[in-house]
Amino acid sequence: MDTLTVVDNPSESRFEARADDGAVVGYVSYDGQAGGPGVVVVIHTIVEPAFEGQGVGGRLVRGTLDLIRASGRTVVPLCPFVSAYLRRHPDYQDLVAPDSEQR
Repeated sequence: MDTLTVVDNPSESRFEARADDGAVVGYVSYDGQAGGPGVVVVIHTIVEPAFEGQGVGGRLVRGTLDLIRASGRTVVPLCPFVSAYLRRHPDYQDLVAPDSEQR
């Protein structure tokens, strides 16, 4: 998959990876209230089975973290996939909310 756009869909409480045709091929669900003001609690990452193994998950998480950074918020990574991504990409460590437990 060449082109992928990541957008925040607050009505669904998730960041979505969308293909060129607008189809949602994956998403990161979150709770924008649980962590308090300015904190996004990332709960789960899903990639549609037809798009697994194509790098969609990594691109989705990177786009999610970029959107969180651009909004001035921090993240509590409860999702194991997001936690693993953060461990592999130290340039995003500044987004991890103080006192959050990274799994």
